[in-house]
Amino acid sequence: MQSLLVPTAAACAAPSSAPRPRPGRVSVRASASAAAAAAPPRRETDPKKRVVITGMGLVSVFGNDVDAYYDRLLAGESGVGPIDRFDASKFPTRFAGQIRGFSSEGYIDGKNDRRLDDCLRYCIVSGKKALESAGLALGSDAMGKIDKARAGVLVGTGMGGLQVFSDGVQNLLEKGYRKITPFFIPYAITNMGSALLGMDIGFMGPNYSISTACATSNYCFYAAANHIRKGEADVMIAGGTEAAIIPIGVGGFVACRALSQRNDDPKTASRPWDKERDGFVMGEGAGVLVMESLEHAMKRGAPIVAEYLGGAVNCDAYHMTDPRADGLGVSSCIRQSLQDAGVAPEEVNYINAHATSTLAGDLAEMNAIKQVFKDPSGIKVNATKSMIGHCLGAAGGLEAIATIKAINTGLVHPSINQFDREPAVEFDTVPNVKVEHEINVGISNSFGFGGHNSVVVFAPFKP
Repeated sequence: MQSLLVPTAAACAAPSSAPRPRPGRVSVRASASAAAAAAPPRRETDPKKRVVITGMGLVSVFGNDVDAYYDRLLAGESGVGPIDRFDASKFPTRFAGQIRGFSSEGYIDGKNDRRLDDCLRYCIVSGKKALESAGLALGSDAMGKIDKARAGVLVGTGMGGLQVFSDGVQNLLEKGYRKITPFFIPYAITNMGSALLGMDIGFMGPNYSISTACATSNYCFYAAANHIRKGEADVMIAGGTEAAIIPIGVGGFVACRALSQRNDDPKTASRPWDKERDGFVMGEGAGVLVMESLEHAMKRGAPIVAEYLGGAVNCDAYHMTDPRADGLGVSSCIRQSLQDAGVAPEEVNYINAHATSTLAGDLAEMNAIKQVFKDPSGIKVNATKSMIGHCLGAAGGLEAIATIKAINTGLVHPSINQFDREPAVEFDTVPNVKVEHEINVGISNSFGFGGHNSVVVFAPFKP
């Protein structure tokens, strides 16, 4: 694939067909490009186009409460442990960030709860909890005043309803097609989380899902914000959900040789940037934000917890699973996100890294960060996955919440399991202990199989 980027000999020898500027004249296009490059970044000021965060909801290995989730991250607690949802004794990886004791009581009725795949359950619960924190609980006066035609849902997933899909295939092979549940297709497809949540709350605006592997959540935030900026929606519920810690999910990533095999000490297995890292640790859950135009949020007196300044998405166009070693796709994505946000690199002082604990990925990301941020002093870079594992399509959602909580609290959670850090890592990765840090602008990175890159930019809200 790289050969496509190299001009052929014939192309190099061929004369250019592009008109050359005459001597003594200045190219208008070149002048405009130079002026744009020299212009200082400008943040959005139109309250119809400024996007703010008014609610957060999650389902995580640390429970379903946002504050409790962040408290446990600040404490440097690992949520990783042995898999007991199924017999993993014959798998080379027998641990994960598995959710235990999840309850949807009060958010999903019992009959539907028994049918739904966990991917859908996590989506619905996190979405409704996000609305509650935004002051838009179902049945409330505030919710009743929302223009439902201008309110949408954009919650994506990398894997979809994997348990329902796996059960359906097993029934087909063992019992025949008559034993496939009629919910097999609806509950397996990736758009159903957004659809069911929209049905429950009555939101009739943009409603779909995006599936870009582990970059999914950030892609959803970016798209949701653009719906608001273009005037197509006033409020969007956006994020990601995932529930792949089942035999076929674990087995699939084992086959990719992507997972850590540190079975003797699972809690130290996820160790981004450490010399002894040996792969990522699977996690699961959902992370969802309520995003609104500033104008809409102010009119209804919403609690504003942060501002979404901008974002960007692009593709490495390089390899299905490996990152570009030169970091070109990621560094370009970071620069594009800052341009969209109206932010100079010097304003950024916090990065929630993708940092999955893989041999190639951790350093490729750090190389890209160094290309954009020349001076590492004053910038904190941390890895949420060191504690909750890699939640795939939900990772960006849970990490966006961690980013916003860092902005709100002035406390940055540690990257745990930092025993012997790679010498090429020049940034402060907040090893093992939380730090106080007033965030000016923070970015959150998420990258996925297929070379999908995504970066979103958050900051404290200032009227």
